[in-house]
Amino acid sequence: MACRLARNLHLPPGWMGMRSESFQDLTRDTHTGQRPLRVAIIEENGIRAAILVDGLREAGINDVEVIDTMTNMLRRLSTVDPDVIIIGIENPSRDVLEQMFQVSKLVSRPVAMFVDRSDGSMIQAAVEAGVSAYVVDGLRKERVKPIVDMAVSRFNAFDRLQRELLEARSELASRKVIERAKGILMRTRQLSEQEAYGLLRQTAMNEKRKLVDIAQSVVTAASLLEK
Repeated sequence: MACRLARNLHLPPGWMGMRSESFQDLTRDTHTGQRPLRVAIIEENGIRAAILVDGLREAGINDVEVIDTMTNMLRRLSTVDPDVIIIGIENPSRDVLEQMFQVSKLVSRPVAMFVDRSDGSMIQAAVEAGVSAYVVDGLRKERVKPIVDMAVSRFNAFDRLQRELLEARSELASRKVIERAKGILMRTRQLSEQEAYGLLRQTAMNEKRKLVDIAQSVVTAASLLEK
């Protein structure tokens, strides 16, 4: 599904799933060699875009790029390579909002959206798309920085939960493979559970490979022999 959306929105090759980082400080220390925080603003209305730019610059964020057309939007985002994306929509239609939600799904970045009007279904869709901050009728210069801060904080929290979930799933899958391998060794080599685990562990150490990789080799070999 994501690949199809990428093609429909003219996503450049290799840009989907851009780097996922923690954006803990919105004004990066340039003395460390890191570039200052870069923000991309997607807003076709020049006045609204200026409000967003002024709000960011008053907060000390000067590396700002305004994208004022939806044409080749993702390609331009790829070129800018922003750390945070702000989307402004003055009079959002459902189609335009859904397109922006697709952008949020495709990029691994904090996304803040400022819209003039919305409804419950659109707010729910924004949450499901991973929009970090969705603000209705709240575009004011003094609100830009706090909203961006909130978007970054929510993005980091969600990103951390996703990583923890993936790690938990990976660990569970590894345990299942190891248990299967132990069972195969116990059955075919007449070993106890402890002896089977010890054999897997020793083999992994001898071959300088991960235990789960050795276990997977045992499972694969047994599957081939059974056919």
